[in-house]
Amino acid sequence: MNRRNGSERPYDLVLFGATGFVGQLTAEYLLENAPEGLRWALAGRSRAKLERLRERLAALDPVRAAEPDLVTADAADPDAMRELAGSAHVVASTVGPYIRHGRELVAACAEAGTDYTDLTGEPEFVDLTYVRHDAEARRTGARIVHACGFDSVPHDLLAYFTVQQLPEGVPLTVDGFVRASGLISGGTLATSMLIAARQRQAKAAAEERSRYEPQPAGRRVRAPLGAPRFSKETGTWALPMPTLDPQVVRRSAAALERYGPDFRYRHYASVKTLPMALAGPVGLAALAAAAQVAPVRSWISRRWEPGRGPSEEQRARAWFQVRAVGEGGGRRVFTEVTGGDPGYGETAKILAEASLCLALDDLPKTSGQVTTATAMGDALIGRLEAAGIRFRVRHSR
Repeated sequence: MNRRNGSERPYDLVLFGATGFVGQLTAEYLLENAPEGLRWALAGRSRAKLERLRERLAALDPVRAAEPDLVTADAADPDAMRELAGSAHVVASTVGPYIRHGRELVAACAEAGTDYTDLTGEPEFVDLTYVRHDAEARRTGARIVHACGFDSVPHDLLAYFTVQQLPEGVPLTVDGFVRASGLISGGTLATSMLIAARQRQAKAAAEERSRYEPQPAGRRVRAPLGAPRFSKETGTWALPMPTLDPQVVRRSAAALERYGPDFRYRHYASVKTLPMALAGPVGLAALAAAAQVAPVRSWISRRWEPGRGPSEEQRARAWFQVRAVGEGGGRRVFTEVTGGDPGYGETAKILAEASLCLALDDLPKTSGQVTTATAMGDALIGRLEAAGIRFRVRHSR
């Protein structure tokens, strides 16, 4: 096992927020798939909820359910977060919204040299943690890897996979097209509302980061917002998605010279019919408008409480498909990554495998705030394919 920051730490992996909706799914996945000998723990604010979770795990596997320890810790307690970070080689956090509940843990992991993964899709949080903790994490050797779920691993790794199919040392372009089905949980909705309500703060955080973050020397990397269009490549309407995903891809490209001297990435939602394409922006605008009104946010939060989400049957019917078109050096390639329920089942799987990858695998030497493609690349693609998430080249010319 790659216990690179000292075998004296009691845990290889701690799952923080284990009693939440995605946390429980991640705990179940680890119970079924963690390798023998992994030293791991389930952590959260409530000891009673942790005990109930272990009872649930015991119903799945009475023997292995006894393996993870239970650790009580509050995200708002800096001392508890420092103790938690110092006890593990990797801490995986599902405790969002991260802008409210994630700051102390990232700070503690950066200080302790502890690798960290989470599920954030919050650009403001990612930018603020870069400004505040990237330098310290580089000093201690910690790898801070945000967005280790459907946000943003399939998109980041598919762009990385696509680039590997194209010639080296030439300008490259990649367009990503996302299709998915599934329902959302109360926690996801609450976080989405918060992101929409904090656009001013997010812009300020992005501007602050831009003053600190170096640009790749002698290379150009871009992720512009594309225009709505009909995509002949996918046979669908393509709507630009101003999410965290293209920012993650851009940062991978900035860190890795394999993306070429001039790299451009655009990120789209892939919609089959024109009425759906027209209705999508209207719905997003309505959500953004509602998010600005505190009483409306509170009313929605009461109706869809965090901790609740789609049933097992509903998750079993969900799926995702991300396609990419890459071009450069006279070559054009069509690639794809596919999987099941994007928001919960596959997100729990991806978070677990990314965390295990950091804990156990031989990886490129990186530190600071890094992306999944930069820190894990081929190793994580291999893990996800073994777990049923498929990457493939559809065709090329």
